Amino acid sequence: MTPTADKARGGSEEKPDQPLSGGQLLAAISNSIVSLLREKYGRGPMKAKTYALDDIIVVVMRGSGFTPLEQTIMDSGEPDRVIAMREDFQRVMAQRYRSTIEELTGRKVLAFLSQAHVEPDITMEIFFVDGPLEGFGAVEITEPQTGDVAADGAQP
Repeated sequence: MTPTADKARGGSEEKPDQPLSGGQLLAAISNSIVSLLREKYGRGPMKAKTYALDDIIVVVMRGSGFTPLEQTIMDSGEPDRVIAMREDFQRVMAQRYRSTIEELTGRKVLAFLSQAHVEPDITMEIFFVDGPLEGFGAVEITEPQTGDVAADGAQP
C-alpha cells in the first residue's frame, strides 16, 4: 500500500491520487525519518537528504546536535560511548524506520543498516528493498568481463 501525494501533503487517504515518486518520494522519506527522530529522540538533524538508487534508499542526516548528556560524555573524552548509545537507539527504532519506508515506497525492507559518526556529526540510515524503485535505476554487473571492453559493451 503506497501513500498518495495528497496524503503526504496532509490530505485524506481516501482521495485517489498517484503514488509518490521522484523528488516527492525522497522528500517524504526525509521528512518522515526526521519527524520520527524529533518525536522519539527529542531533536532532529539540521539537514537530511535522501538518495534512492534501484533498490537502495540512503538517508543522510547532518548536524543532529548532541544532547547535554551526549556532550558531557564527549567532553569526558569518550565519543565512542556516544556512538554506541546512538547505535542502540537506531536498533530500537529499526522497526519504525522499516515500517515508514515500506509505507512510503510500497516495497518490503529486506535489510536496514545504520551508521553514526561523531565528528562530523553524520548519521546514515540505509534500506535495501525487495525491488527497484520506479525512476531510480542502476546498472548491474553479474559476471564482470575481463579484458578490454568498448564503451558499448562490445569486445574489441
